[in-house]
Amino acid sequence: MRIEKDLIGELVIDNDVYYGIQTARSCQNFPISGRTIELYPHLIRSIAYIKKAAAMSNHSIGALDEEKKNAICQAADEIINGKMKNQFPVDIYQGGGGTSTNMNVNEVIANRANERLTGHKGYDCIHPNEHVNMSQSTNDVLPSAMKMACFFYIEDLLISLNKIECSLAKKTEEFSDVVKISRTCLQDAVPITLGQQFSGYHSFVKRQIEEMKNLQKDCLSIVIGATAVGTGIGAAPGYIEKMYEYLPEVSNLAVIKEDNFFDGLQNADIYLKISSYLKGLSSGLSKMSSDLRMLSSGPRAGLAEINLPAVQLGSSIMPGKINPCIPEMVMQVCFEVYGNDQTITFAVDRGELDLNIWEPIILKNIFESFSILTNSITLLTEKCLDGIEANKTVCLNNAESSLSLSVVISSLFGYRVANEVALEAYEKNVSIKEVAVEKGLLNEIEAAELLNPVNLTDSVKMHQFLNSRPHL
Repeated sequence: MRIEKDLIGELVIDNDVYYGIQTARSCQNFPISGRTIELYPHLIRSIAYIKKAAAMSNHSIGALDEEKKNAICQAADEIINGKMKNQFPVDIYQGGGGTSTNMNVNEVIANRANERLTGHKGYDCIHPNEHVNMSQSTNDVLPSAMKMACFFYIEDLLISLNKIECSLAKKTEEFSDVVKISRTCLQDAVPITLGQQFSGYHSFVKRQIEEMKNLQKDCLSIVIGATAVGTGIGAAPGYIEKMYEYLPEVSNLAVIKEDNFFDGLQNADIYLKISSYLKGLSSGLSKMSSDLRMLSSGPRAGLAEINLPAVQLGSSIMPGKINPCIPEMVMQVCFEVYGNDQTITFAVDRGELDLNIWEPIILKNIFESFSILTNSITLLTEKCLDGIEANKTVCLNNAESSLSLSVVISSLFGYRVANEVALEAYEKNVSIKEVAVEKGLLNEIEAAELLNPVNLTDSVKMHQFLNSRPHL
């Protein structure tokens, strides 16, 4: 055991851990959720990048000697490389604007750096505030690290989005000749192909990919160097310039200085923007997943136009039942993202005066939205979309029997006549084609061609057919 002191008093710290008294007090003060900052590795890594770059910058301007700089950089590298597991126990629900998070990292680096220099933990050579946190404050470290972490989370999300985009492109092509009925207001509408329906999902995902790439650029403008409130007080002369030289080097991110530090500290609307994009992505994923559930409903009393891969049994009482559990999981993830967005909205709104101190709850919700979306999209792709099969016979039968084929009759003979044909077909439970021939509106050859649902999925082809029959 070892004893550490602060202005409040002393605490006994287990000598096996690298964090110190401020981290220990945070654990005592905020035993809330059991969800620690360790669960957000991109954030911890981003803070470590900042600490390493700060040590290099402070050394470059003569504020930190080379031995201390090297020890801090080496300790930061261990965090960056994932070698400091279980050293970040601070609960994500915390007061103090994230000071607990910043000091947790400062203490781990300081103790590890001391251990390298002296053979034991403690602050004989490296102090967490005086050296590791030199020229910084939580107020500029945490929001800068949050933006950098968002960049990395978007990178992960883009990998999943690219996979689902590829899968949907394949299904669009695979189902290009599967004719089916479309539905509006959950009622039969005109024929389309299953490929056309999937092309809508594909186009949505492609658009999200481009929007995420553009959003990623906004994450590179940071406030490091602003220190407490934007004036830069506490940062040694030359430090800020060096930080924007070294931080891109150590993080491999093209970070740049915010145009206005005061704006950057006061306002957290960037996270509203990011969360809004995640909510928009979720809305499309949830809609697609809901569609997959309906299209696969049955197998005998539903639409049954597609088959989803069976991944687990669907009932504890009904043998043979298979549920669309992957789309259902995705929809629940999307519901969670909507809730996270609401929390982020409140937290951004409640920033007051010179700092938004609600960043811990912002980062918790936005990082969790990233993680659950990334994971669920991968599962949706691999366990559902890749294995979808079309029930071509069911799809074609539905298309051929649709009363909406009367749109062709309307184009040829007017809406009133088409309405009469549709009503008669409905009452007799026969097809539009049968009624049109029976009434003498079309002969068998004309009806077979003009009321072929395959032709109705191609507007160019259909116009050619109609224009070639002036006598009608």
